[in-house]
Amino acid sequence: MIERYTRPAMGAIWSDENKFSIWLEIELLAVEAHVELGIVPRQDYEELRAKARFSVERIAELERQTKHDVIAFLTNVTENVGSPAARWLHLGMTSSDVLDTCLAVQLKQAGELLLGDLEQLAAALERRAREHRSTLCVGRTHGVHAEPMVFGLKFLLYRQECLRNIERLRRAIETIAVGKLSGAIGTFEHLDPRVEEYVCAKLGLTPDPITTQVIQRDRHAEFLCTLAIIASSVEKIALEIRHLQRTEVREAEEYFSAGQKGSSAMPHKRNPIISERICGLARLLRSNALAALENNALWHERDISHSCVERVICPDSTIALDYMLALATELVEQLVVYPDRMRETIERSHGVIYSQTVLLELVRRGVSRQDAYAAVQRAAMKSWDEGRHLRQTLWEEPLIRQYLQPEDLDAIFRGERSLSNISYLYKRCGLD
Repeated sequence: MIERYTRPAMGAIWSDENKFSIWLEIELLAVEAHVELGIVPRQDYEELRAKARFSVERIAELERQTKHDVIAFLTNVTENVGSPAARWLHLGMTSSDVLDTCLAVQLKQAGELLLGDLEQLAAALERRAREHRSTLCVGRTHGVHAEPMVFGLKFLLYRQECLRNIERLRRAIETIAVGKLSGAIGTFEHLDPRVEEYVCAKLGLTPDPITTQVIQRDRHAEFLCTLAIIASSVEKIALEIRHLQRTEVREAEEYFSAGQKGSSAMPHKRNPIISERICGLARLLRSNALAALENNALWHERDISHSCVERVICPDSTIALDYMLALATELVEQLVVYPDRMRETIERSHGVIYSQTVLLELVRRGVSRQDAYAAVQRAAMKSWDEGRHLRQTLWEEPLIRQYLQPEDLDAIFRGERSLSNISYLYKRCGLD
């Protein structure tokens, strides 16, 4: 991922320094396990632990010659140890024992960082949900005015989805946090299974019950698909803000800081650039999830077609989502909301958003649903076409005058009944 979208903590997880540090720890823990099994002399292990070092630059130089990253790494570490004790490194292991176990550690580290991001976003959404619990606005279906609601329900909805994403990610981390030190075909032919158990326990991983030469990529696909789902949830928030910031709507907009510029050509512009960036990056995570799914089918006990893909999609997806979640939290916290504009929007609907309330009131008073619907629809169409208030066009319908009095319409168009269960929704979502 380019530096522009990389936050330091997440970027550090995918640095060569961190990767090779994990590789070295896997190798040393494997030697330590062999000491416990009586295979490696303890003094050799202690010498390895004291002297084993690596140089990112030297590994790159060796890889240009060997065309093999793990061999280049082991060669460099052996150079630095400078004694026969280095012969115990990589004992009975294959490259994927190191690579796949390291990747599990990195994805676990990244996933835990993303969990913290999600918790911050959930907290921001909760604060705005509480703040706008009574902020009246219009709900829209198909982009068209539907019925009244409160603006806080949008944040409440997103918070609940964010909480589900936290649980999804926890499950995905558990799925991906498995290690593998079982040799070239996964049969433990040259390794005692206790080595794998020892190393995984020290790294905070669970041994994968069965593998080939590689950990099966359905695990990675699940993790990447979970990240894509989370990205789609963040995109949902951003897309809503983009709609609300349109000039003809302008019920809410991104915070526009002092000195910020919206356009190189038009000085008046205040564009939803953060929301648009979030929507764009969500596309990247979806495409990466597809690549992860395609990685699951490999030849026989392994091929290497997944490797080059994962070098891109694992860092890029975690880095991008980390950035997106930070943007989304800032976006929600600083969102500028215009309650007066929301009321103006409701008034521009000429009262048609209360059509169902009128319909149901007629049904309660004995009118058939079909007759009530027809009468209210005729009045509503007049309101749309002629720009007159629904209350006025309703009164032109004989059926309405027969069953409703002016004071009944007064109660309907105040709209309190439409919002009577808002507190119930908040309570059901755990916010009293």
